[in-house]
Amino acid sequence: MFEYMGDRLSNAIKNIRGMGRITEENINDAMREIRMALLEADVNYEVVKEFVSNVKEKALGMEVGKNLKPDELFIKLVKDELISLLGTDVSELEMKKNPTILMLVGLQGSGKTTTAGKLANFLRKKHAKKPLLVACDIYRPAAIEQLKEIGNSLNIPVFEEGKKNPIDIITDALEEAKNEKNDYIIIDTAGRLHIDEELMQELKDISEFVKPDEILLVIDAMMGQDAIHVITGFHEALHLTGCILTKLDGNTKGGVALSVRHLTHVPIKFVGDSEKLDGLSPFYPERMAERILDMGDIMGIAERVEDIMSEDMAKDQARKMMSGKYDLEDFLTNLKQIKKLGPLENILKMLPQARKMGLNQIEIDPKQMAHIEAIILSMTPYERRHPEILKATRKERIAKGSGRSVEEVNRLLKQFEEMKKMMKMMKNGNMKMPF
Repeated sequence: MFEYMGDRLSNAIKNIRGMGRITEENINDAMREIRMALLEADVNYEVVKEFVSNVKEKALGMEVGKNLKPDELFIKLVKDELISLLGTDVSELEMKKNPTILMLVGLQGSGKTTTAGKLANFLRKKHAKKPLLVACDIYRPAAIEQLKEIGNSLNIPVFEEGKKNPIDIITDALEEAKNEKNDYIIIDTAGRLHIDEELMQELKDISEFVKPDEILLVIDAMMGQDAIHVITGFHEALHLTGCILTKLDGNTKGGVALSVRHLTHVPIKFVGDSEKLDGLSPFYPERMAERILDMGDIMGIAERVEDIMSEDMAKDQARKMMSGKYDLEDFLTNLKQIKKLGPLENILKMLPQARKMGLNQIEIDPKQMAHIEAIILSMTPYERRHPEILKATRKERIAKGSGRSVEEVNRLLKQFEEMKKMMKMMKNGNMKMPF
């Protein structure tokens, strides 16, 4: 996501490099490039106009200090303005009442039902909550079955009463939540192919009856300019408390994310960043701005690692790496942990300068990781701790046991040794990192 726009912005900023002062004359080309990048990314025209005007006004005439280069100053201005567009502060989910009622609305095809499951999973996993999913999409074929299937896969209860009136379903669901002590109720409402009076009236009736703590609009990030009309339409009828942008892991231009908050004043609360049911993340404006500008998202990586590895375990692994005691047993442990992080390509894209180094183009075949794991598992625990003892006969046995070739075993051992050398260089300070 945002790669094309980010690359164009980065190219614009390069034009400022090497200049002692930012002036109207040397900034014009960069601003023209920025304007085109934003427009081509489906950012609303009025938003682009205001963005360019604000950056230009703040940049003109600013003295470049001794410790700050012109392009560094300019990129800070662009980043600050991006953050301003995206919302500045993180918009937290309501968590005051018990039970807290969340009402999800949106058009068909936006991923609303799947997002309901993701949100329930997020609340249980991150906040130790006990959510209840309520199936109120009584029109779309198989919508109720889809929600039940999602609930079963997550082991999260789903309340459904077939094609009954949604308000009757919610009335019974509230009683169920009270009995079962659920502290979150997530209502999956019906969608339509487009906004119509019938849809809005039903949603208004539900809202007036249940008085939800949050009304969250689920919207496809790939919609482009039409997204603003959809958000405005729902907001005028329902007074939305937030948006959830889905499919941000796809080939989206990202313009809707830069336009939503500024034009509608509806905050983005979550983004769907993978198809898996744990693929929902809180929306952090500053982190998103940094990713657009290829500054990476180290905090995002750290949070993912925290989910699978304790701080003590991480410190222990770091000590082993730096002391040279890191062995194939440790590598196997880390390999299993990496698999839990999701596709490795997505992690690489979160590194600083990922696009500049081409990390965003890397595709990793999961089969290759499975082959490496099979090779290491075919070794004895002693061999994993002492790979230096692996001679020809042992390698042949390992190759046969893993179903791989001796060449692959040799390649893995060579790569492992090179990795250990790199760790040693990093420890001694002889290796300059590319960012």
